[in-house]
Amino acid sequence: MRLPPVRFLPSSTAPAVVDANARIARLVRAGNMEGARAAFEAMPLRTTASYNILLAGYFRNHLPDAALRVFHRMPSRDLGSYNALISGLSLRRHTLPDAAAALASIPYPPSVVSFTSLLRGYVRHGLLVDAIRLFQQMPERNHISYTVMLGGFLDAGRVDEARKLFDEMPAKDVVAWTAMLSGYCQAGRISEARVLFDEMPKRNVVSWTAMVSGYAQNGKVHLARKLFEVMPERNDVSWTAILFGYIQAGRVEDAEELFNAMPEHPVAACNAMIVGFGQHGMVDAAKAVFERMRERDDGTWSAIIKAYEQNEFLMEALSTFRQMLRNGIRPNNPSVISILTVCAALAVLDYGREVHAAMIRCSFDMDIYAVSALITMYIKCGNLDKAKRVFNMFEHKDVVMWNSMITGYAQHGLGKEALCIFNDMRLAGMVPDGITYIGALTACSYTGKVEEGKSIFNSMGKNSSIRPGAEHYSCMVDLLGRAGLLDEALDLIKTMPVEPDAVIWGALMGACRMHKNAEIAEVAANKLLELEPGNAGPYVLLSHIYTCAGRWEDASEMRKFISSRQLNKSPGCSWIEHDKKVHLFTSGDVDAHPEHAIIIKILEKLDGLLMESGYSADGSFVLHDVDEEQKSHSLRYHSERQAVAYGLLKVPEGMPIRVMKNLRMGFAHVGSTGEMNVVVTSLLHIILLMILS
Repeated sequence: MRLPPVRFLPSSTAPAVVDANARIARLVRAGNMEGARAAFEAMPLRTTASYNILLAGYFRNHLPDAALRVFHRMPSRDLGSYNALISGLSLRRHTLPDAAAALASIPYPPSVVSFTSLLRGYVRHGLLVDAIRLFQQMPERNHISYTVMLGGFLDAGRVDEARKLFDEMPAKDVVAWTAMLSGYCQAGRISEARVLFDEMPKRNVVSWTAMVSGYAQNGKVHLARKLFEVMPERNDVSWTAILFGYIQAGRVEDAEELFNAMPEHPVAACNAMIVGFGQHGMVDAAKAVFERMRERDDGTWSAIIKAYEQNEFLMEALSTFRQMLRNGIRPNNPSVISILTVCAALAVLDYGREVHAAMIRCSFDMDIYAVSALITMYIKCGNLDKAKRVFNMFEHKDVVMWNSMITGYAQHGLGKEALCIFNDMRLAGMVPDGITYIGALTACSYTGKVEEGKSIFNSMGKNSSIRPGAEHYSCMVDLLGRAGLLDEALDLIKTMPVEPDAVIWGALMGACRMHKNAEIAEVAANKLLELEPGNAGPYVLLSHIYTCAGRWEDASEMRKFISSRQLNKSPGCSWIEHDKKVHLFTSGDVDAHPEHAIIIKILEKLDGLLMESGYSADGSFVLHDVDEEQKSHSLRYHSERQAVAYGLLKVPEGMPIRVMKNLRMGFAHVGSTGEMNVVVTSLLHIILLMILS
């Protein structure tokens, strides 16, 4: 078959064309395709090489349509043109058939590069069967072909087949040796990796780093450090590999010592330290690393946001995410999931909606983990309708999504709807997990469906591999307790096969408070003292139960006991979002808010409206030996009351007021009006009941 004629340039023009081609290549490498095209169009004389550079550049910069236009425009093509076309079409899975067609259409014998370009495409997209077939058909192979095929086997976890191919290779360079070594490490076959490492005829820093990283990733950080110490040469990747090993092993102090000893602090190493510090609650240290960094990538921002989120520095997480967006950094999946978790914890619905919009812009709305976090955010913010719409729109649902919906509806007291979703999940063929059963049992508890709850609980061992754990028994205790079956709940605790924890005894304690059963409450309180000796909550609640039962001396003795043991009770607080800021209120401390004066005026006006409507606060759960003025102050300036008053002041008319609490989550959805009419009176009546419950 005839080859295309070779075009010789006049000697006077050859240097100019070579210089122009070099300039186009530089612009292509910089990603400046507009500049590259302008330089190409300005050339008075072009060669096939000029076209090839522009063709490959468009593919490399993800502009395949423009690349194809260049290819069809070429007055003549050489083998390099077809190789560039095949390589470019192999970058995307759906154009691989076009790449194969291009290989078959070459008007002269393809080279090993032509075949290897398509082979690389098959391997890149996990089409191992096609890769094997092409590899076997290749008339010629070189060490690159073998190495690409080797990588295909290793990526698929087919280590033994990879080793067989490795042994068949006529020539092995350090890249092939290192690839095989890394494959063994990734498969956890670390001893075989070390044997191969010792057999290597030549090693470079990449080989050494692969072995160090293999030890570190497989929990042998002590061996990784020993090998690291004898490395003849180290680079940033080597240091970072051992750093990751320490962090994965939970040895953050050793990681910090190594980090401080590093000659340079590359971005990856800094990111790893931020993650490590965050995992161990060392937020200030994580922040210090972040602030010292001269260069940051999306992983850096994601790491610091995660550190804040993990350690409940929620406001810092929000402000950092905003700063990231202001700096023009595109959020990645982990940062989106973290900030959605923060929005859920704070119930900042407006900001959560903005994150949802950002997800759509960044195409994260099809990621199952991000969408699960999004559903949870809407549920925690009380917008169940939006959560359900997102849930219904997502086609490939996993068990986490189903769980979010079931537990979300259950937590909002919509037990019937939660159980319907639970049944839909089973009809869809999804296998429930432990969290699914917690949601379903909670739904039964809130709806008083004792028999259905028992049936679901008893079905766990029969219909799934999930065995009831402490959390499931806690749900059953709550279910029985709410139904007034306190003796049965106590018997269940005594006979359960797992050790009852504070959550289980706390559920029983709450039921005793609901049904005013001081005798069983005493049992639960004593057990809670053993498990949580520093927590005053159960004893404050027991004191309230004594007070409600008229056992004043017992209530007084309990308060003396709390005082003598110096027990601590977490202060109640509520918060509300307005204008993308979270406003926090603490019970009794109304003066802490900058707008306290007007909040007090609104509360006074509400008190007047309440009195006019005939409402009087139930102070039975306020300590009996506190004077009436103190009782009134305790109820009037409760944190949730302050938050609602601020909502009436700031939230536009017709919009819901959403209040979050640290001790018990609840949502007060009410139409805000300037007149504060009887709707508000009813709301505050409900809120006071919630406060005392």
